[in-house]
Amino acid sequence: MKIANEATCAALLKKLLVMIFSNFLVAFAVTKFIAPHGIIMGGSTGIALTVTHYVPLPLSITVLTLNALLFLLGFWFFGKNFALSTLANSLLYPLMIAVLEKLSLPASLTANAMLAAIFGGVLLGCGDGLILRTGGSSGGTDILALAVNKYLHINLSALMYVIDGCVLACQLLFSNMEQILLGLLSLALFTITMNKIMLMGKTQIQLFIISDKIEIIRGKLLLEEDAGVTLLIIEKGYTGLSGKGIICIIPRRKLYYVCEMISLIDPEAFWTISEVNEVRGRGFTMEKQYAD
Repeated sequence: MKIANEATCAALLKKLLVMIFSNFLVAFAVTKFIAPHGIIMGGSTGIALTVTHYVPLPLSITVLTLNALLFLLGFWFFGKNFALSTLANSLLYPLMIAVLEKLSLPASLTANAMLAAIFGGVLLGCGDGLILRTGGSSGGTDILALAVNKYLHINLSALMYVIDGCVLACQLLFSNMEQILLGLLSLALFTITMNKIMLMGKTQIQLFIISDKIEIIRGKLLLEEDAGVTLLIIEKGYTGLSGKGIICIIPRRKLYYVCEMISLIDPEAFWTISEVNEVRGRGFTMEKQYAD
């Protein structure tokens, strides 16, 4: 029981540290790259940038107020559990902005707006990607989209695009064409980076092999390459004959030797090679078990 409690505490601490770091990345991107150059962006930050353009308020206070209102909206529509899942990030993000505003750092780390858009988009993607990887939610305008979806049953992705589009449109009133184009570049880099971070893991190679000499290949993979295999019973589409296939996950460094081995055993073997982003379970994230 004590070990289980310690493991739970360690996991919670790790998640908290990741949340702090990820929100710092997002806040750093906004305060040191995006905002100083007037680059447009979506979400609650985009609304805050619009408000602070017309009203001389600190960005951190504006973001905190918006996140608080959206948090209350989420609590009202979805209940306590949903609200609690967004609370930490709703508070950490404006807190990190406030900390960065107080530090004696340059208002912008570069005078080049293009570099600001590139680094801002990548850092935003890294931060949001890490938040999503840990099962967190950045809250913000996502809550508004979820609330509308709950009652009007409009496609959630379409709603999020519409809301972000409205936020971006509000910034068009006081942004020049360069800031708009840089905002679109930053948004593209943000999306690409976020997706990469969400799928980031220890990439491996997956082989799917069909051969009349599958038992020999299986033995070689198990004994010589120390690779786990899954044997499949298949039916060949053209002949209708039954056969066997293998699915095998191996590290990249073994791919050449495994391909050479298959070619030597059965030159007519059919196999496909694909990349998997992450592999979990026995033999990868857990120790292997060997038969006695």
